[in-house]
Amino acid sequence: MNYRHIYHAGNFADVLKHAVLARLVTYLKQKDKAFRVLDTHAGIGLYDLSSEEAQKTGEWREGIGRLIDAELPAPVAAILEPYLSAVRDLNPEGGPEGGLTHYPGSPKLARMLFRPQDRLSAMELHPDDYEILHRLFDGDFQSRITRLDGWLALGAHLPPKEKRGLVLVDPPFEVEGEYERLVDGLAKAYRRFSSGIFCLWYPLKKGAPIKDFHEALKALEITKMLCAELSVRSDRHITGLAGSGLIVVNPPYTLKGELDTLLPFLKTRLAQDRFASARCFWLRGEAPLNRGP
Repeated sequence: MNYRHIYHAGNFADVLKHAVLARLVTYLKQKDKAFRVLDTHAGIGLYDLSSEEAQKTGEWREGIGRLIDAELPAPVAAILEPYLSAVRDLNPEGGPEGGLTHYPGSPKLARMLFRPQDRLSAMELHPDDYEILHRLFDGDFQSRITRLDGWLALGAHLPPKEKRGLVLVDPPFEVEGEYERLVDGLAKAYRRFSSGIFCLWYPLKKGAPIKDFHEALKALEITKMLCAELSVRSDRHITGLAGSGLIVVNPPYTLKGELDTLLPFLKTRLAQDRFASARCFWLRGEAPLNRGP
């Protein structure tokens, strides 16, 4: 309840998360049938990078700020196009620093990529953040904003009536036990919506139980589970975030190849020291056959 993403909006962790989110939404649009995106920890939806909070940390300058005007290799540019186009659409007149004044949170980004038939369910528990989020989407019949503990949504709001969709679980990791809650939440949600795509975000920092977390996920025996991690610096001398990871359940057949192209570029472009690293691997399963969504 104390976490405020405005201090971190657009940072390197957002770049990885939102680039992958945009790829997943783009994939779901390959079929005409409607889908729903469920965002369990939605935040306020849209972030002012000129605000005092964002300027205080300046984390976006080391994330989206390094990408928005960069010359990108053609394969990387194609992968990032849905994500970067959405960011540019929010900044048509540019700004004083790097041409950026606004940055989309996950619900706003997903909504910007929708077709008329697609739907958003966004959950936010903090009362002030919920009010801001609700105002942002006020009058949008394609979006449902609910004040709710996002962990509860993994039971009560699944499966979606569209029977197709993406569940983004991006908790703030304010308290101990969040890695275990991710595993337990996925187990419950997968039982209710085994055909859905799930995208789980987690931090990489000193002392984080990543090996145990991965082993617990593998023990769920979910058929296809892809892991992507990006660290921009060593965690030896810092207590904060050194990197972040994503677990994608039921990933599109194209995603592994796209991440194998994207992650080495992001590692180089977003590195803050010589210990930056990236990896993408299957926790369980392997690439499915080339087929539609």
